[in-house]
Formats: sequence, structure tokens, C-alpha cells
Amino acid sequence: MEGSNLVTLIFVVAAVFVFLQLRNVLGKRTGQEKPPFDPYSSRRESPAETEASGESDNVITLPGRGESRPEPYREIDRMATPGSELNTGLRAIKDRAPDFDPATFLSGAKTAYEMIVMSFAEGDRKTLKNLLSKEVYDGFAAALDERDAKGETVQSSFVGIDKADLVGAEMRDNDALVTVRVVSQLISATRDKDGNVINGDPEAVVEVKDIWTFARDTRSRDPNWRLVATESED
Repeated sequence: MEGSNLVTLIFVVAAVFVFLQLRNVLGKRTGQEKPPFDPYSSRRESPAETEASGESDNVITLPGRGESRPEPYREIDRMATPGSELNTGLRAIKDRAPDFDPATFLSGAKTAYEMIVMSFAEGDRKTLKNLLSKEVYDGFAAALDERDAKGETVQSSFVGIDKADLVGAEMRDNDALVTVRVVSQLISATRDKDGNVINGDPEAVVEVKDIWTFARDTRSRDPNWRLVATESED
């Protein structure tokens, strides 16, 4: 028994010694310890900063939440004075066709203008048919028929567009209509069947001012606009 008591006493002394050593290394708990740091916390602050701020670490800011969204009419307001008839018309189109962008439209209109002018000069009916409404195409085709019947030809060079501006816009039922004023530079001359110049000048650059209206059915999946009306400002 004495041997057993001696062994027990040795283990107790060893346990007390280990406890004292751990307390010296780890320190005592005072109730003021910092909480453990959670690397997955939604906040970027340290635990001490979280305590000091008094804010809950359960608040999570979602991406984009609270950030301002792009104003849908921003580009329209940049190109047309807010409150003007043009601005109101462009906004109405934007409401019916959210993909409508006036700057992109104007760029496309300038490209279409050059293509139409040159296609008419060259008698390219196929290209004209894709870019014009039926009514406008019929008018162009009639002019081409008359020109062909007389044996006339048109010699034309497109120098460039000096200016292109949006001057009108509206929704008419389901059709969006936008009117553009274009100032361009052209060299154009019409020759008779014998090659004589009967209109224009093959060497002179002439300024041409046109007002064209393009339309698109907002219900259609076809994103293309077609020329529906032409007018010369001169």
C-alpha cells in the first residue's frame, strides 16, 4: 500500500507541475480576452476594430448594392436637350426598345446614307431594297427605270459627311421613327447615252444637305432601320 501511495503522490506532483507550467505559458483567463479571428467574416476589420466600432459582423454588402446604376437616358440627354421635343421622342423610343442607343443609331445612319447614295448612282437595286422601305424603294426604282430607258449613267464619288445630326424622333404606333439631317460632300455628274455631261460636274465637289427619316418596327426581331422618307434641304 505504501508503494501504491507513493506512486499516486508522484503523479499528483507531476500534474501540479504541468498545470503551473501551462499557466505560465498560456496566461490566466481574465474575461478581457479578444474573440478568435474569423477569416470568413464579412468585414475586413480585425476583431478589435469590430468591437470598437460596435457594428455587427453579420452585415454583408452585396456586390453592386448601393452603387448608382447607369441612367438609361444619359446618352439621350447628352445628344438632345432635356425637355425638348427631340429628347422626349428619343426617350419614347428607348422605352419601347431598350437596346436603342442614339449614338450607335447615328453612326449606322451615316453608313446607310453613303451606301444608299452610292447604290443609287450605281443602280444597285439589291442593296437599295435592303435599306429602303417599300414606298421609298419604289420611288428610287422608278427613277432608275427612267434613267436606264434614256441610256443615262451617273458618275459619282462620295467625298464624306461633314455633319450629321438627329433632328426628330417619335413613336408612331409600334414604329420608331428618327429623322437625321446630313450635310455631305459629293462629286456627281449625269451623262447621256453619248457620254455628254447633262447634269452636275465630274470635277466639282458639291455640298448636299438632306433630311432623311429612318424607321424600325419595335415588335420585330429585325434590328435594322430602313429609310422611309427623304427630303432635300436645298
